[in-house]
Amino acid sequence: MSSLSTTNTNSFSDRYGRLLPGLMLNGVIAYGAIQLGKLEWMQSHGMSALTLAIILGIMLGNSVYARLAPTCGAGVGFSKQTLLRLGIILYGFRLTFQDIGQVGLAGITIDALVLTSTFGLAMLLGTKVFKLDRNSVILIGAGSSICGAAAVMATEPVVKGRSEDVTVAVSTVVVFGTIAIFLYPLLYKLNLQLNLQMNLGWHVLAATPAAFGVYIGSTVHEVAQVVAAGKSIGQETANAAVIAKMVRVMMLAPFLVILSAVLARGKAKGGDSGKEKTAKLAIPWFAFIFIGVVAFNSLGLLSAPAVASITDIDTALLAMAMAALGLTTHMWAIRRAGIKPLLLAGLLFCWLIAGGAAINHAVASLFA
Repeated sequence: MSSLSTTNTNSFSDRYGRLLPGLMLNGVIAYGAIQLGKLEWMQSHGMSALTLAIILGIMLGNSVYARLAPTCGAGVGFSKQTLLRLGIILYGFRLTFQDIGQVGLAGITIDALVLTSTFGLAMLLGTKVFKLDRNSVILIGAGSSICGAAAVMATEPVVKGRSEDVTVAVSTVVVFGTIAIFLYPLLYKLNLQLNLQMNLGWHVLAATPAAFGVYIGSTVHEVAQVVAAGKSIGQETANAAVIAKMVRVMMLAPFLVILSAVLARGKAKGGDSGKEKTAKLAIPWFAFIFIGVVAFNSLGLLSAPAVASITDIDTALLAMAMAALGLTTHMWAIRRAGIKPLLLAGLLFCWLIAGGAAINHAVASLFA
């Protein structure tokens, strides 16, 4: 009996003890990223803890991590997989179904059209024009069309993408999302000036602060970038932008389910023989749990401090996952990817600005 107990204890220690070094390393990186993310300069430039975590991870991953990998590899891998899924689930505590009511049917329609059109354009351009790897295209499309780095990380388990593909996709979010922070406030001012000078009687872009906030929330990549761009215009714009963005984030779960089904169907029809084969549907269960968490949070059963504590834990988990991703990414892999992913993301960014404006205008006119 004593021997059995000792064996079980050793087994537990061997299994989970080997995760500890990597988890501690990711925890230190995540802590540093979170603290840097609290700086006013970082917040004003839309540099969230997740973005900073992957940057710090890449810096260490391409310098000292090679010597630490034998010891930390297990914990880093655990962070990229298990902690990521848990972080996505807890992300649901940032959302409520009441958010949908605040933007109304028009806001939901705008978000849905922006998401589907952007992702569809990504697949068309990425696979047909740029001839990129499908998984890389899916990750870039998810990051551009839904919610930036979080969407990329949530999509990775479904497509089983490589670390370098994920990092390239996140990098495009950082580049064009940062540009958006400065571009959108400029567009807002130019839109008002153009109307005033030419006396058009109508606006090229949404004119009111709230309407422009919906435009920002439906087209800018990251939540942090949405907040930064909205606040540069005004609090009313920022509030509308965040609500529209949160509704867009909620579309991540059905997107993952549909994507998983489509990929499974594609695999079933594949093969050298061309005959139908059985393919396992990789159901992203964490997406369903995510929706369940949103539903629970919508009931308002937890106090505001409790929810705030949970979201702080969630930020830490996601930052650890991003740090792990950075640690396992090599710069040569990003350079090998070439200019095509950046061009694809750039064209999607142009579509989000121009096509997103057209969608916002058309839907707003329809529901007026």
